[in-house]
Amino acid sequence: MPAGSVGHRTGPCSATKKHRRFTELAPTMRQHRTIGVCLGPAGVGKPLSARRHAHGDLADPLRQTWGPRAPSDAQVYAAWARSRTVCHTPTVGGTLRALRQDRPRMTARVESCLAQPRRRPRADTRCDSRDSMSALSMIDAAARRSTSALAHRRDRFARTPLGLRLIGMPGIDKRLARYPQLYSRVGCAHHDRPRQGDERTCVLTRHGRQRGWSLDRADFMDTQAMAAISRLTTGHFRLLHRVFVQMERTWRLNELHVITEDVVEAARSTLVMGAT
Repeated sequence: MPAGSVGHRTGPCSATKKHRRFTELAPTMRQHRTIGVCLGPAGVGKPLSARRHAHGDLADPLRQTWGPRAPSDAQVYAAWARSRTVCHTPTVGGTLRALRQDRPRMTARVESCLAQPRRRPRADTRCDSRDSMSALSMIDAAARRSTSALAHRRDRFARTPLGLRLIGMPGIDKRLARYPQLYSRVGCAHHDRPRQGDERTCVLTRHGRQRGWSLDRADFMDTQAMAAISRLTTGHFRLLHRVFVQMERTWRLNELHVITEDVVEAARSTLVMGAT
């Protein structure tokens, strides 16, 4: 890695069946202005799917660092125009007041960028009008929301044309069931689970290619290494990325030329492995 470069906390988002399912449900929520729920255990790639759908890697730097627009931002406008989606992650212990301020501000910035090519006047205003250009709001870690915050989101959902997608851990559906006015508006639910079988192998191989490793299922040593990684990560994206980071470190320090089961074991020994 070149000096001064910055790594990533998560690996690439692979177009698996679960990710495609996540993406396929978005048009339904936008078109019918309904509530969707995505739930699954930690590490299976829910935020990755949300960020990829909302073009977060491309658009977030512009949304977070607000300032004068530049011609180079046109690709961000085009990406947002395709997804028409705003993805928001609440802070731990966030108050209802912060929610009322942050969500409209983030959505208004997206609205402003979408309006740039049209040169609409006063585009950076509150976006709760009926002619809102964005169509879907996604909230990651929705379980962090307090009861009053969930009630506020239900109220804003009823008053605006935006679709809403709540993303969280298993159990969020049971919590929503306590609020009939919110739960009765849920139009679809998507259960995200760890990748299995060929999907797991595909994701594993792609992570290897990102680091210049050609993992060949026809090669015995590569097959052993892939089996060891598969057993260790059990199909979890986040854990898979952590394992590959440590494998790369071990591989470079020892000036190795192949990936072996011993390299996987060395990587495992440097990690804190909790329940997955």
